[in-house]
Amino acid sequence: MYGLGIVAQTIAARRAEQRPGSGLGLLARLATDRIYLLGFAGQVGGFALAFLARESLPLYLVQAGSSSAVGLATVFGVLMLRWRVRGIEIAMLLVMAFGLALLAAASTPSVANDIPTGTGLAMLGLPLLAGAVAVHLGLVTTAVPLAIFAGLAFSVVAITSRTIADESLTALVLHPLAWLMLVAALVGQACFAMALQRGSTTSTAASMDGTTVMIASAVGVLALGDQIAPGRSWWVALGLTLVVFGVLVLGAASRSAPAVVTAGARELG
Repeated sequence: MYGLGIVAQTIAARRAEQRPGSGLGLLARLATDRIYLLGFAGQVGGFALAFLARESLPLYLVQAGSSSAVGLATVFGVLMLRWRVRGIEIAMLLVMAFGLALLAAASTPSVANDIPTGTGLAMLGLPLLAGAVAVHLGLVTTAVPLAIFAGLAFSVVAITSRTIADESLTALVLHPLAWLMLVAALVGQACFAMALQRGSTTSTAASMDGTTVMIASAVGVLALGDQIAPGRSWWVALGLTLVVFGVLVLGAASRSAPAVVTAGARELG
């Protein structure tokens, strides 16, 4: 669902290039595009499944699985938009699959430690606020920095949802960290849309996902009590390395994606 969402949102962002925008204004304009809404629905569905998984699964596994959407986006692009696929891209998809297999074999289900509300709002909310202000003031304008900040915002989404995923629906509605999660998702979505306008699909998603995986996985193990099967810590280290390496190489290899995506946008328009 994430992979389909990335492709659809890329098409919509490319179609909006004639009227450049930023932040919530860009999101408001894209919200009238049915292709963008299809992609957004895919992301919402993917988020819902990831949220349920985070109740018992460690972030290093859930986020690595989500980051593989960049590989699925490549597959969708090849099948739907006739993107050109190279041998290196096929090799990286296999590398990522092996990394995910290592992470799945090393993971141990557990319920996350609770983050105190005040600590969570300060440690997660303040960096998010600082980055959002920097983007709003035009201090961050190019694709890769925007994608990295989107990754930071989605890291906040992952961390907060991991710690509150075991709460009841009533408690979630009233939980301050749940509202921080929603704000972070909105900021991340806006920055991702801006980055898609300015850079290639795969490199943008790779920069975002690489950031999210590393930050969320580190916080999960160090602060949230994510468990690793005895004797398999190196499996997690190697698995994360392979997944992030595959994501970044896919991003670097996707030089022709923007032109092809733009062509696909015209076809689907």
